[in-house]
Amino acid sequence: MATLTPPPAAPADPSSPGPTSPSSPALAGRARLVLFVLCAAQFIVALDFSVLNVALPVLGADLGLDRSALQWAVTAFALPSGGFLLLFGRIGDLYGRKRVFLGGLALFAAASVLATLAQGPASFLAGRALQGLGAAAIVPTGMSLLTTSFPEGPLRDRALGISGTLMSLGFTVGMVLGGVLTETLGWRSTMGLLAVFTLLVLPLAPRLLTESRTPDRPRLDVPGAITVTGGLLALIYALTTAAQRGFGGADVLLALTAGVLLLAAFAVVESRHPAPLVSLPMLRRRTVAFGNLGGLVTFSMMSTVVFVLTLYLQETLGLSAFATGVVFGIQGAFSVLAGTFTPKVVGRLGARRTLVAGLTGQAVFTAALLAADGRTGVVVATAAVTLASMCHLGAIISYGLTVTSGVRDEEQGLATGLVTTTQQAGLTVGIPMLGVLATTGTGLHDGVRTVIALDAAIVLGAAVLIALGLRKRA
Repeated sequence: MATLTPPPAAPADPSSPGPTSPSSPALAGRARLVLFVLCAAQFIVALDFSVLNVALPVLGADLGLDRSALQWAVTAFALPSGGFLLLFGRIGDLYGRKRVFLGGLALFAAASVLATLAQGPASFLAGRALQGLGAAAIVPTGMSLLTTSFPEGPLRDRALGISGTLMSLGFTVGMVLGGVLTETLGWRSTMGLLAVFTLLVLPLAPRLLTESRTPDRPRLDVPGAITVTGGLLALIYALTTAAQRGFGGADVLLALTAGVLLLAAFAVVESRHPAPLVSLPMLRRRTVAFGNLGGLVTFSMMSTVVFVLTLYLQETLGLSAFATGVVFGIQGAFSVLAGTFTPKVVGRLGARRTLVAGLTGQAVFTAALLAADGRTGVVVATAAVTLASMCHLGAIISYGLTVTSGVRDEEQGLATGLVTTTQQAGLTVGIPMLGVLATTGTGLHDGVRTVIALDAAIVLGAAVLIALGLRKRA
């Protein structure tokens, strides 16, 4: 009978902090500080994805951005943060992950200050774009530094578990904190908070992190960098714009076409380049292909659930913004709890089985949201979205482990670049593809139910496909 087995362990990195024994997952003092710095940086980036959402109407009125232009407050960040991930991950591999990571932190801090002090749309959107560029450098290099600092096994499982928990928590905290800050201190405080957090982390990183790079320095794949970055930028632009205006616009169709053609050209370039930006043999690994599929589905479908549930709780069930924040606060608290025991589940079941189980649970509890109606709607919705989020977090942690397990240290930047690109793509794709259905057609109530049903079906279908794809061949 076919069984699921973990991939072979990669050699331990002799420079990694803390103990390396698989039977002793405790983190030593310096290793804890290294993990704190890396996870804090990921948390700040995750916070930036959502902290501004509630503030958009106030921000638009203050800076003179009309409703049709407000989407650029989000799109200006999403475009560079998703488009340049693979490029910065590879640059870190070649020229030093610590160097690129620190540069990203410094740029992110400066950009947050610019956005905080902006007096008009141009300076604000420039700040948001530079924040996105900084995030594109922080995320893949930070993940690479984490996976090369902690050897494969219980230590890495625990480190990635903590990182995944904080990333998920950062997105939820941003939704709650954004509303509180906007009402009490104004929208600028959301950007100022990001600057303060980054400036607290930045002085610690140079002292704690150890430089790592590939042992040789092959020539950078410039044609690949141009085509993949251009393709990702075009696709992200098309999807984020379609979320606001639909897929019928000429600019959306043109961007979609350009994105597909550029990514097709990228595949051709990579098949011929002696030192490709993305190793096509790596993409053909089942763990990489199906692991990233799991990541794409869990991120895109959970972000869609959060989006439509926010509308449903406030506009159909009549909850205030504060009460809605409490619902997502409960969700975030239990996600943290899930992050504490998910590594133990991975240790018992393996990353692949945990990924399938996490996706299955996410699908089941997403479908349970269909029962949220009438007088008990808030209770049912809170319980269902909380349990779905706990399973979602298990899928996040296990998909990262599935993709990066067995990958050599010199390829970790590439592997984690794929992981984080999948994450960014998931956060970008879900709402335009499904969330727009909730606000069109027969009304919000029926639209939300349609989205929830489709969402659950897609996640469950992905779980089945991944379970079959990751079965060990006889």
